[in-house]
Amino acid sequence: MFERFSKEARMAVVVAQEDARELHAPTIDVEHVLLGLLSQGDDTLKALLAASGLTHAGVWGALSEQGAAGPLGQADAEALRSIGIDLDAVRESLEATFGEDALDRAVPAEGKRGFFGRGKGFGHIPFTREAKKVLELSLREALARKDNGIEAGHILLAVLRAPNATTTRLLGGSEAISELRPKVHGLLDRAA
Repeated sequence: MFERFSKEARMAVVVAQEDARELHAPTIDVEHVLLGLLSQGDDTLKALLAASGLTHAGVWGALSEQGAAGPLGQADAEALRSIGIDLDAVRESLEATFGEDALDRAVPAEGKRGFFGRGKGFGHIPFTREAKKVLELSLREALARKDNGIEAGHILLAVLRAPNATTTRLLGGSEAISELRPKVHGLLDRAA
């Protein structure tokens, strides 16, 4: 399927992987695909998204904030607290035992390398089922439009068609998504 992806679309997927790794995400999710599009989409696509309030820096900041508590975010901390586990107490205990910066200096297993050899020890990050679905839907979006290849705009249409909760929030909700879809179709029509 990836042979049908344009260079920009392929690079958006590669950047989604790199961004997920840099954000210390355990998986590549729909929001990382959106982040890849914001980085690698053509200028008109980025301008369309910027007019809707979406920039790479803005989405990166929101995702960084969401994961500020490390691999476990605020929602995870609240869920653990509901079953009697205080994440802050666990963190304090680890730091008391192993030193104040123990969690920050944790070293991944030697020998594992990131995508194209970049990154140290983070290994392969799998796509979530939802992110895989978005990539498959990008093909369906292209076929439905009778387009020959899959452009970054087709991936964006797929994100808009099957957003997860985080992406829906980043995009401004269901109404904003409904308003953005015809604009992306118009952009693809002009490019054709």
